[in-house]
Formats: sequence, C-alpha cells, structure tokens
Amino acid sequence: MGIWTRKPIESAHEGSGPKLRRSLGPLQLVALGVGAIVGTGIYTLIGVGAEGAGPAVMLSFLIAGAICACVALCYAELASMMPASGSAYTYSFVAIGELFAWVIGWALILEYSVVCAAVAVGWSGYAVGFLNGIGIHLPMALTAGPDAGGVINVPAILILFGVAGLLCVGTRESAAVNTVLVVLKVTALLVFLALTLPQFNAAHFTPFMPNGFVATTTTDGARIGVMAAASIIFFAFYGFDAVSTAAEETKNPARDLAIGVVGSMVVCTALYMAVGAAAVGAMAPADFAKSDEPLAFILRTLGYPEIATAVAGVAVLALPTVILAFLFGQSRIFFVMARDGLLPRWLGAVNEKRGAPVVVTVVTAALVSILAGLLPLGEIAALANAGTLAAFIAVAVSLMVMRVRDPARTRPFRTPFGWVLAVLAILGCLYLFVSLPPATQIRFFIWMAIGLVVYGAAHLWRTRRKAAA
Repeated sequence: MGIWTRKPIESAHEGSGPKLRRSLGPLQLVALGVGAIVGTGIYTLIGVGAEGAGPAVMLSFLIAGAICACVALCYAELASMMPASGSAYTYSFVAIGELFAWVIGWALILEYSVVCAAVAVGWSGYAVGFLNGIGIHLPMALTAGPDAGGVINVPAILILFGVAGLLCVGTRESAAVNTVLVVLKVTALLVFLALTLPQFNAAHFTPFMPNGFVATTTTDGARIGVMAAASIIFFAFYGFDAVSTAAEETKNPARDLAIGVVGSMVVCTALYMAVGAAAVGAMAPADFAKSDEPLAFILRTLGYPEIATAVAGVAVLALPTVILAFLFGQSRIFFVMARDGLLPRWLGAVNEKRGAPVVVTVVTAALVSILAGLLPLGEIAALANAGTLAAFIAVAVSLMVMRVRDPARTRPFRTPFGWVLAVLAILGCLYLFVSLPPATQIRFFIWMAIGLVVYGAAHLWRTRRKAAA
C-alpha cells in the first residue's frame, strides 16, 4: 500500500482478519463514555484548573465542553458510517490515506497511553489519601514519581495491571463491572453536590477572572488564565472518543454508537458544570487548588470527615473505570493498526475463548505503567491533551472530506450543521493547542517526528520485502 492509499469504507465497516465479539448495547456504551469522562478531570484536575483560572475555572469547563461537543457530533456521524474499531485512525485511513492515518494513530497512542497513566497517578493520590484516612501510611518513595519527591508510584502501576487483567477476562464482563462502578461514581458526586450547595458563597467568585482570559506564562514558568486552564481540563471531557473504539463490539453500531457518544457527553457536561460551581461556591479556589484530592479536601474542611473519606473511597473504587475505558480504547487502536499491517501483526491476536485482544492489552499496560510510575499528573495530562487535539482535528477534517468524496453514503446519524461544527471544532482545538505550555508543544512535535521516522523505516522495509518477493 502507498502512503496515500485509502482504506475502502467497506473494509472499515466489516473489518478484516481477527474479529472481536459483539456484546455491547447502548446502555453499556453510555456507561463506557461516562466512565471515561467522569474521573480524574472532576475528581483531581479541577484543582489544577482552579489554580490557573481561579473562579473562572467554570468558564474553562464551559469552553472545553463546547469544543468537545462539536467534536463529539463529528465522531457520531463517522462512527455510524464506519462501525469499526480504530476511532480517528480508521476515519483518517478511509478519508485521507495511510500516512495521515499513521500520524493520527501515533497521536492516539500518545493520547490513550498518557491518559491511562495520568488517571492511574490521580487514582494513586486518592488511594493514598483514603489509606491515610483509615490509619494506613505508605512511604512517599513508593507512592510518587521522582518529580513528586518519591522514587516510583507503585499504586499507579498496580491499578493499571489490575484493570488490564479485567479487560483480558472479556469485554462483556468488563462492561458489567464498569456500569456498576459508574453508578457508584456518579452517586458520590451527587452526594458532594447535596453537601456543598447549602454552603454556597457567591463571594468566592470575586474576582472572577484574576489571571485573565488568554493563556500567559508567569515568571516561574506556570501557565495561567482561563484558556490555560481550559487546555488542561479539556482532559476531563474527551473520554467520549473511547466509545467509538468499541464499534466492532457493539451489537447495533449504526444506531448505538451515536447514542453512546452524544449521550455520555450530555450527561457529563451537566454534571461537571454543577460540581465545578458547587466546589468554588463552597471554598475559595486558592484553598483547594493544591490538593491531590480536592473534592474530598473540600468536604473534610466543611466538617464532613467521614463522608470525605467515603468520597475518596469511591474515587479509589471508581476512577479505574476511566483507566478501563482508555486502556480498552488504546488496545483497540493497537489492534486495528496491527491488523492493517502498520504494527506487528502478532499484536492483533484475539483470544478465541474471550473474544478479546489479550496480548496487546498486556503490552499496553506494561508500556503505560512506565509513564505512571515515574511522571507527575500535570505534565502527563498536558501531553495527553496535545495528542487528543491532533486526533480531534483529524476527525473534523475527515467528516468534511467524506461529505465531499462520498456525499451519497448512508449516514445513520448526520451531524447537524456539520460544516460549521467541523470548522468550529478545528479552530477550537487549535486554540487550545497553542494555549498548552510551550514545553508540552515541543514534546508533542518530538513525538510526532519520531512517529514519522518509525513509519518511514517500516514503509521502506515493507517496500523492499515486497520487491524481494
């Protein structure tokens, strides 16, 4: 295949090579999306966002959510047209070609792997806080990476392999556990709302935008402002794209994928805005911004230590649903790229009994555990956002290309005002990207350059092998 060869849409629809088992319905897909979206972003990164934007973190949530809503609607149309695993990688392969698909696949590897690592680090913070609350104290050397004053984050590594083990059992079984934990996680947030809203103090919202709107850099190198916070807490919204990676395991993908993508975004956006407002209303952002467990910290300060411990306990139990969703998505990206021949084909092996790609799931967990064990949450989240923004731009571009190249193709879900929303998604993602820390942008371009070198070497090897044959 040449670098501009496009995958036929029929091939994307049906897939080729190893097949995954279809076992997911609309409820499981919405739960998968909610499980991916509601997690570290609201439980942990609300503190990071408040540190950069102050009370205007609410505006940061709104901006990030609006951009993600535009992208989610683009995803819904493409997922209904091409119900195959691979997400933005597959859409790019069909719409534009192999090289562009590889670039986006490489960006997705960055996104999913780094997200899993970031959530594992966030989970570790809540797990350590919960254990401290019940009198169990672990040494700092084993609960944080080098940049955070420790040696290695062992809890983060353990949870990654625990979730990988669950995924290896099977998709249907994993989805059932995920649904139960999502209900538990949302219930904990509703309890937080019930306890904090009566303590609401409008004075905490003044001054509303202490660090301004545009992202700026302080003398110590920190990025502040509404857009700086939005570029980080954007991380909190984009779990919906994990739903599209489940296309080949969905019973009725033409209908259910759109329900999963859009439904999970609607539920989570409403919940995020409510929790963010309640948190700022209950406590000045500067007071909880530095906490590794801001929601539990707020409840503890308000005089609810037992409930704070319970909320931290729920986070310990339920944050792994985010890891599950993204580790699921990452393994499916690897699976499809291997099936297409862009990664070693042995990664695409499917366990016949379980109907799941066990080998690639274990390999993914091993790679991600290295990141989670050694890197701090803030840097991980920022780097994940860079890869995600690239993938989101590719999805919007793919929607426009497919509408030009194949306008008559049946679209079970058609994005309303598709051209307008696609352009808004691209512009919004570009603005968020330039609002990221410069060091993150540099790391992203280095990662993409490595990806092009890997692709070039692999393409040359395949070409010579074909010529020799």
